Amino acid sequence: MGKPKIFVLDTNVILHDHNAIHHFQDNNLVIPVAVIEEVDKFKKGNDTLSFNARHFMRDLDKLTRNRSFAGRGVSLGKDKGYIKVEPNHPFKPELTDLFKDDIQDHRILSTAMWVRDNNPGTFVALVTKDVNLRMKAKAVGMEVQDYLTDRIEEERIEMASREVQTYTLGGDVLQTLCYGPENAIEWNRAVEKEPAPNQLFKFFWEGQKAEPVCARYDSDRGRIVLVKAREAYGIRPRNDEQKMALDALLNPKVELVSLTGGAGTGKTLLALAAALEQEHDYDQIIISRPTVILGNQDIGFLPGDQKSKMAPFLQPLMDNLNVIKGQFKPSSREAQKIEGLLNDEKLVIEPLAYIRGRSLGRCYFIIDEAQNLTPLEIKTIITRAGEGTKIVCTGDIFQIDQPYLDQWSNGLSHLGEKMSGQKLFQHVFLRKGERSELSDLAAKLL
Repeated sequence: MGKPKIFVLDTNVILHDHNAIHHFQDNNLVIPVAVIEEVDKFKKGNDTLSFNARHFMRDLDKLTRNRSFAGRGVSLGKDKGYIKVEPNHPFKPELTDLFKDDIQDHRILSTAMWVRDNNPGTFVALVTKDVNLRMKAKAVGMEVQDYLTDRIEEERIEMASREVQTYTLGGDVLQTLCYGPENAIEWNRAVEKEPAPNQLFKFFWEGQKAEPVCARYDSDRGRIVLVKAREAYGIRPRNDEQKMALDALLNPKVELVSLTGGAGTGKTLLALAAALEQEHDYDQIIISRPTVILGNQDIGFLPGDQKSKMAPFLQPLMDNLNVIKGQFKPSSREAQKIEGLLNDEKLVIEPLAYIRGRSLGRCYFIIDEAQNLTPLEIKTIITRAGEGTKIVCTGDIFQIDQPYLDQWSNGLSHLGEKMSGQKLFQHVFLRKGERSELSDLAAKLL
């Protein structure tokens, strides 16, 4: 076994994962006092960052009860390393002109360099999710790493966009699938190995130029079933992927759905239309999204009451609802029903922060822009699901607004990786934009 390494943790690692200190095996950890000061600023509040800050400080206090950080620090447990809170240390004189601003990032970096210089022969690295701080560390020769514990491998991300398997089959097999009494075939008539639950397929006609046939593996029946074009509250799928998405959204056996894709692919619109189509099966429809504000400012700086503060963040959800209402005349039964659901609060559009602590029973819960959630936040939300609840997560993993998340570490990618192959889960990647010809052209060329 090699010599234990030393990792100096930045604040954002702790706020991203409050259990991070337990994920470094037998290596030793150093927490600069500057990090403790920053964490302290986040301890008050009801959001995830505040929860993580409080949990970390309680955990650290429990570890150090009746002990001090003298020497190498405090043990993290059996077969684990040690943790130590290190006072801030200044840069060496030759670097002081390079880092004139007295900010916490510079205090953390200078302390990490001091730890390195005072532990010769030991590998020392600063661990941070802040790209700018990583660049500064590299500029002065400090070993630096991203926090990779919940990071999904790049190959798995690429596979998620190719989850639909394609085959060319004989006309007799596809005739049975498309026009047989059950619209289903035994899986071994199409593939050699039994597929995973809810595996999606596109079957092409052998020797013909006909449109491909969309299908899904039903593991309960042990058969591949036809995915038909269905309509939900006036919304019809415009391509094969939307057809598969709507099939998943309307399938009561699939309790957790993940829809990913670029802008204008119809993720939120399809989810909302499916919810309205099935509103009689649920006590409430909740549509929500995380509030991501530039610079991590609290919404308190915005003018107006709570409702007016949240209006800009929730407007995109209202836009999708208006698209559905626009399919019908204002006096129609369908349009009046939507108004009734809103007035009776059976259809609720609210920020995700308001969901925290609730138990979601018999609820159709849509989480829009889920790529801006951490893996822990996704887990916290889904574990709130009670009997009869369906959760739909939509988002684009390449359009992330959180500063310390990327396409490999966000909650939506984490969800697809961990839930893949489960009977209750289905993921669909929507490829084609359907907002307008102009929108699709801009997405490709600009």
